[in-house]
Amino acid sequence: QVQVVESGGGLVQAGGSLRLSCAASGRTSSTTAMGWFRQAPGKEREFVAALSWSAGSTFYADSVRGRFSISRDNANNTVYLQMNSLQPKDTAVYFCVVDQNTGWARGYWGQGTQVTVSS
Repeated sequence: QVQVVESGGGLVQAGGSLRLSCAASGRTSSTTAMGWFRQAPGKEREFVAALSWSAGSTFYADSVRGRFSISRDNANNTVYLQMNSLQPKDTAVYFCVVDQNTGWARGYWGQGTQVTVSS
């Protein structure tokens, strides 16, 4: 089992920044990728960003590319999501997920952290 804990959400004004953290613990040796998804009220969960664990490659949704940056701390099995130039449309619950080569849907998900961007 893998435990996933997100932190760093909060309320910020439009144009501001936040950094989310995601710490994975437990059986993390099989991790192939870690990623962030978000879900706004009344909308489906959507992909935000991901990082492949072996190569360190990063992937972004078009809606956040250039504003968000995903990075990692290998030693602590932690990934970060630096979010800059935040907009009200970024308001959502942000979830971190650990993929162990099973696909995101079957990965290990955290409980989520709320990000609210006021206009």
